[in-house]
Amino acid sequence: MSALPERVEAWRRRGHTTGFAGRRIHFHARGGAAPTLVFLHGFPSCSYDWRLLLELEPEQAVIAPDFLGFGLSDKPRDHDYSLLWQADLVEELVRREAPGGPVFLVAHDMGTSVANELMARDLERRLSFELDRVLLLNGSMVQDAASPTLGQRLLRSRLGPLFASLSSERFFRSQFSSVFSPQHPLTDEEAEDQWALLRHNRGHRLGHRTIRYMDERMILAERWHGAIREWPGTLTLAWGMLDPVATPAVLAAVRGLRPEAPVTGWELVGHYPQLEAPAAVAEVLREALEA
Repeated sequence: MSALPERVEAWRRRGHTTGFAGRRIHFHARGGAAPTLVFLHGFPSCSYDWRLLLELEPEQAVIAPDFLGFGLSDKPRDHDYSLLWQADLVEELVRREAPGGPVFLVAHDMGTSVANELMARDLERRLSFELDRVLLLNGSMVQDAASPTLGQRLLRSRLGPLFASLSSERFFRSQFSSVFSPQHPLTDEEAEDQWALLRHNRGHRLGHRTIRYMDERMILAERWHGAIREWPGTLTLAWGMLDPVATPAVLAAVRGLRPEAPVTGWELVGHYPQLEAPAAVAEVLREALEA
């Protein structure tokens, strides 16, 4: 196993490891004011994406897991990577770390669909925690409207296993940098850290499995779109408008499901607002907390 960059190693030391369903899960948690902020990351990254935002929001209680197959969590080769499993994980972490208190979900990319599943469970009155409000950032929740990267398309194709087996840092950097805006380009340090986290426990060979969430978005569209439409709590949208994947067309499709949702659009930000413009995300988060 390759050594982690010191920045990532410091992040690892600040976190925790727990077991769930026979797997080891890495997560960050801290006490603080209610509601507890539960941060749900996207593909192919992990909770490390939220570190800048956490520094700007030091007073709130926080839970930020690495989903199974991502970051510093286990990356089993025999697992059926479903967002339903990841939603189960979130419920269990909240039960252990923030029992009885309200929860505010903050989700990005793939994590937005985990949030949609939790919203659907809340509608069914079988969610195990009090879901207070939700903030969704740049996620292709309406998959038909999205524009996946070349790498994502290859991973979903018949050549997915072969492509994953040939995954390289050079191709990763090319694809990952393409979703950042020209005004806030991917830095060399960020690219190094993100590749190290992806490669940890050979996760860079699993992309054809972990990308299954895109298929689930199609299969469970009625359920998850229904949750966006009908969930009765406070739902806020915030979007980097230069996102080449979860494009403004995706935002328009999500707004079509929830026209009354407050929306903030950042005209010069790409797919990763929490990395490109963390102060702007923190401002929207504070406004949502006070709403």
